[in-house]
Amino acid sequence: MFAGFIVVGICAYLAFSKFGNIKLGKDTEKPEFSTVSWISMLFAAGMAIGLVFWATAEPITHYLYPPQGEGSTAESADTAIKYTFFHWGLQPWGLYGIIGLGMAYFQFRKGLPARFSSIFYPLLKERIYGPIGNAIDIFVIIISAIGLANSFGLGALQISEGANILWGLSNTTAVSIVIIIIGTILFMTSAVTGLKRGIKYLSNFNMILAILITLFIFGFGPAKHIIDVFITGTGSYLNDFLSMSTRLAPFNSEEQNWISNWTVFYLAWWLSCAPFVGAFIARVSRGRTIKEFVLAVLVVPSLMCFVWFSVFGGTGIYLIHELGNTVLGDIVSSNVTSALFAFLDYFPMSSFTSILVMLLSLVFFITQADSGAFVLAMFSSGGSLNPPNRIKLIWGGVLFSYAIILVIAGGLETAKSVLIVFTSPLALLILIMCYAILKGLMKDESEIKSEYAEDGKEVS
Repeated sequence: MFAGFIVVGICAYLAFSKFGNIKLGKDTEKPEFSTVSWISMLFAAGMAIGLVFWATAEPITHYLYPPQGEGSTAESADTAIKYTFFHWGLQPWGLYGIIGLGMAYFQFRKGLPARFSSIFYPLLKERIYGPIGNAIDIFVIIISAIGLANSFGLGALQISEGANILWGLSNTTAVSIVIIIIGTILFMTSAVTGLKRGIKYLSNFNMILAILITLFIFGFGPAKHIIDVFITGTGSYLNDFLSMSTRLAPFNSEEQNWISNWTVFYLAWWLSCAPFVGAFIARVSRGRTIKEFVLAVLVVPSLMCFVWFSVFGGTGIYLIHELGNTVLGDIVSSNVTSALFAFLDYFPMSSFTSILVMLLSLVFFITQADSGAFVLAMFSSGGSLNPPNRIKLIWGGVLFSYAIILVIAGGLETAKSVLIVFTSPLALLILIMCYAILKGLMKDESEIKSEYAEDGKEVS
């Protein structure tokens, strides 16, 4: 938890320090993607299926079962929104951002391979090409595969539940496997089309679809209440950010269990996703300045998540707390997978919007799997910025096989336990990585000053 807090602080420092104007690339390079497409790809790779799965379920669950105090109260409603923002806000994006910044800087400005170990060049020098560097990359590949498989499992559960509710299709292991097979075929098709076609177009499509669904709920829902939730929740989140980041509740076993089941697990999940999401963000961020990169990666997606949860979570709590629709709370308590579909039943055209939500989940499945396979192929092909389709397809097959094994074994809970075990050393590795990035940037600054001095120019 504390590592996530430290990373956010370092990102903020880099954005507004003397390093903010350094380009992630050569000084004359321009961004490869438009700002809209760039942010769409960041969002699709970073949050993906989890954002749909937990849209209503998490805030309502926290409202019913808060970390402190009694549930189903006005206080627990405020706490629910604040903690949901905390779980989906600056900390995960800070983890993605610091890895993305480090990889982009050393790849595009220093000409090193697109490997996670390249970030450690200021500390390891040429040893990044030896056993130590290889060990770092292998460790990161394993963690990334586990995190991706966890997301696949959530996506299969979400789509399977939607098919069950809409068409009475049994929510069985066989159905989940069929969904994973379909998703795998689609994301492999997207993978071979490349960044500028498959992922880019799908990310733009999903961003538009997510905005349309959000506007629909906002338009037919309690609009003023949603705005109030967003403003109040954001203020509470920022005000209590430090205390939530360091709160371990050593004298309250119930709260300690809550923190372990929610906050610690989320941070473990974000950590497992951080290497491949960060590497993907780096790949599409060439030509951006550090300041532009940090503000876009930390602030914009965080605010988008806050809006999303204000609309879906804030409205869900409103339906229960203000309108007395306690049945929705009962459904969430018994089956979080069906939470969003049950929520949509309170709005017009619920069958149609449920289909759109399933489509949103499927495309998020494809974009995250596509970006994950791309990065794993990049890591395992010597750091190539455009890995061969053959390697991407091999990794697609590996991820597919692992996801199928998890579903058959009912192993999503096991995957959670494995995440926490593997990500503890990764948190330490990321803190060391932060030092390496700062050391590299300070060397860059001294080189720039030397160049200016040779030209007889002043350096501010």
